[in-house]
Amino acid sequence: MLKKFLLGSMTALVLAACGGEGGSAASSTAPAANASGSLIERINNKGTITVGTEGTYAPFTYHDKSGKLTGYDVEVTRAVAEKLGVTVEFKETQWDAMMAGLKAGRFDVVANQVALTSPERQATFDKSEPYSWSGPVLVARNDSTIKSVEEIAGKKAAQSLTSNYGERATAAKAEIVPVDGLAQSLMLIEQKRAEVTLNDELAVLDYLKKNPNAGVKIVWTAPAEEKVGAGLIVNKGNDEVVAKFSEAMKELQADGTLKKLGEQFFGKDISVK
Repeated sequence: MLKKFLLGSMTALVLAACGGEGGSAASSTAPAANASGSLIERINNKGTITVGTEGTYAPFTYHDKSGKLTGYDVEVTRAVAEKLGVTVEFKETQWDAMMAGLKAGRFDVVANQVALTSPERQATFDKSEPYSWSGPVLVARNDSTIKSVEEIAGKKAAQSLTSNYGERATAAKAEIVPVDGLAQSLMLIEQKRAEVTLNDELAVLDYLKKNPNAGVKIVWTAPAEEKVGAGLIVNKGNDEVVAKFSEAMKELQADGTLKKLGEQFFGKDISVK
């Protein structure tokens, strides 16, 4: 899932296993997800669906200065709910408890940059049409002439030693400069203590949107076949629900809503490969 790629870079930043239960106090008082009929029945009857999300994972799901829950995943989910004519109730929970909570029926849907890349997840959950796509990008200073991963052999790459991006930079024969996360990587590049970093596209776009004068740029983006898509996640056995979510997502793509939300939170349409 995308979260694995993003954690080290964004919060300190696309796939990790879930742990036990958890969540906010607000979520413990909410009704069980299956309290009033099946999910498809509630959707067909224009009822309420419950959505598990973190609420602490900007810019995907977080609270703004006024305290309102927002973020790209949150607003996409609200737009899907509006298309379907249902009410959405968000239930905030810790990342490690999220998929376990979905499996246990504590909520109907997960919206939190989940891509279902592992066979274990794919055997248990289903995913709607993706609303975001992400893959590796290579970042260098604005004056750099580097244009591809093949060119970083012998170059200093600021990378987390435990990330898949660090492994890729090592495989490309770069000289690894160890860092804790994306922000430190980009700072070292600006300071000319490193020349490049490989990292997640969405994390980099978020950083560049918040730091337009950073002095770094994306010099290479992974091809479409390397990108991973995140969608709305439900338990297996909800084929009709997945179809409805996917149809709504396609409509939001066609009417420009996803493009608008991508530009709002990332400065770019991230709903396309």
